[in-house]
This record gives sequence, structure tokens and C-alpha cells, in this order.
Amino acid sequence: MKIGFLITARLKSSRLPLKLLLDLNGKSVIERVVERCKLVSNIDEIILCTSTNPQDKPLVDVALKNDIYYYLGNEEDVLQRLSDAATFFDLDYIINITGENPLFSIYHANLVVNLAKHEKYDFIHIKGLPIGCAVYGIRPEALKVVCEIKEEIDTEIWGPLMNRPEIFKVKEIEIDNFLTKPDLRITTDYYEDYRFIQAIYNFFTPNEIPSLTLVMKIINENPELTEIHSMRHQAALPEEITLKINKFYSENREKILLIKNKNYK
Repeated sequence: MKIGFLITARLKSSRLPLKLLLDLNGKSVIERVVERCKLVSNIDEIILCTSTNPQDKPLVDVALKNDIYYYLGNEEDVLQRLSDAATFFDLDYIINITGENPLFSIYHANLVVNLAKHEKYDFIHIKGLPIGCAVYGIRPEALKVVCEIKEEIDTEIWGPLMNRPEIFKVKEIEIDNFLTKPDLRITTDYYEDYRFIQAIYNFFTPNEIPSLTLVMKIINENPELTEIHSMRHQAALPEEITLKINKFYSENREKILLIKNKNYK
């Protein structure tokens, strides 16, 4: 079973320009993501999935510098980019994280990999971790089905398209310990988010790769840190789009199941 860790990343952000290249205690945000990916077990390839737009060329340089693969795909359609990369690298399973999440849980990423190897779920997601700390598991065949039937082009926020238990074999991992902080944001959407994560990294030496458990311990012991970005909120898919997606799946369930049967090996 060939498993790829696919990092989706672009440099188009208007809220925080070139955020993936900002420094976190000696390494860029995207390099911090890569170094965590390298600590996840049973991964065959790490692939930085960016776009064909020339503005994303610095991300290719990061991939080359860090001795990982890269893939240049669709600019706006993240799911299509992931699907095309999985086909190109002949992957049997995808683990996905976005490049703006430099403190994702390595422990839980290993859980997702182990589940994928034993059960090959269509979609695996984690409930309860802080925003930006969870990875996703995706079966390429399920991803192809979604790419074939979906009407959306911009799929930067794509959860409602894949998390469809009425169509796919979905596994939810629920966290039930002190890491359960679903409203805490540990991601870099805004400048204040970057300052927050930068403050966390300042507790460590440049070569340390802290566990999420240790990060949460620091945040709990230093609650003033969360004030740095408390005015910022996580972007969400507009309600009308979510309702439209739900309606589409409800009205086309049988058709989608036929397409699924055609695509599965």
C-alpha cells in the first residue's frame, strides 16, 4: 500500500501575504510543516501540492531544498489537485494537511495512517483537536468520485464534499482528553495567528519539533498567549453553499453511488 502525505500549499493569501514563507524560529512555516510530515511513520512519499501559477515557484524551491516531491496542479480546485497528484504518484491512500498548519498532531497523523492501512476508509477525520492540528485521510477512489460529481470549482474548504457517510465509508476519530480544544485556532490565516504561533515556537530551540501535547501544555500554562489572536475567527464555508451541497447529495444519492461503483477498484 503506497501512502502519500500531500501538503496543499499556495502563496495567494491576501489576508497574510506569503505567509508560508514567514519565519518560525529559523525555518519557514511551510518547512515546519514538512519536518513534521517526516516524523509520521509508514509514509512512502511526501508531496508538496501547489499550483502551476508562477507565483508559487518559491514553494517548489522549498520542496527541492527539503528533499521532498512537488506537484503543480489546479490553482483553485484543491480536491482536483489532490486527485491528480495521487494519480501521478500512483498512491493507494492520501494523508492531507495544508501548508499553513505547522503544529499539526504527529501522533494523530500516525493514528490516521494506521487506520488507513487496516481499513482503507474513504475518508478519515478527527473531531475535537484545535483548528489546524488535524490531518485527513482520503481514499483516492473516493476523491475521484467527488471530483467527477461536484459542481464547485473553488474547493479550498472542501470538508462537506468528502464527509458524506451516506455515500462513503467515513471514520471519525473523536478526541477525549486535554487536547480537546475545537475552538482554539493554531493556524496561520492572519498576522495575529502568525504572531501567536511564533510566540509558541520561541519556547523551543530552532531544531526542536514539539509535540502537540507539549504545545498545549505551554498554552495552558501561558493563557495570555491566546490573547494575541483572540479577535480572529476561522473562515467557514457560507451556509448557502453548505445547504446547496447537502441538497445535491440528497437528490443525487443513487446516481453518485453508481459512479462510486464504477470508480472503485
